[in-house]
Amino acid sequence: MRNLSAEGALVEGDGLPVEGSSVVFRRQDLCVAAKVVWVREQRAGLSFDEPLTPEIVLRHIPTPRARVLPEFKRPGISGQMTEAERLSAAEWMWRSGQDPAVK
Repeated sequence: MRNLSAEGALVEGDGLPVEGSSVVFRRQDLCVAAKVVWVREQRAGLSFDEPLTPEIVLRHIPTPRARVLPEFKRPGISGQMTEAERLSAAEWMWRSGQDPAVK
């Protein structure tokens, strides 16, 4: 199963029935009569004879995995800055409108 809704499902596999075939869609404890409405390569669309209730649909949709958001941080300054680096930083701060004397 690739997709499930109250009205039908998108299934994937080898040896799928031909378009127009009557089938029984089964997933875990769900068993519902359906018709194959289209077939393309290894995917087929099923239309259920009776719509499923929202509770049944939600019970058979896997819980999404938690998304991990990347953290973007600037690298810190390690060690001591040379005199040239300090002057360059001070110049940059003045150009950007920052006052290097203010802490």
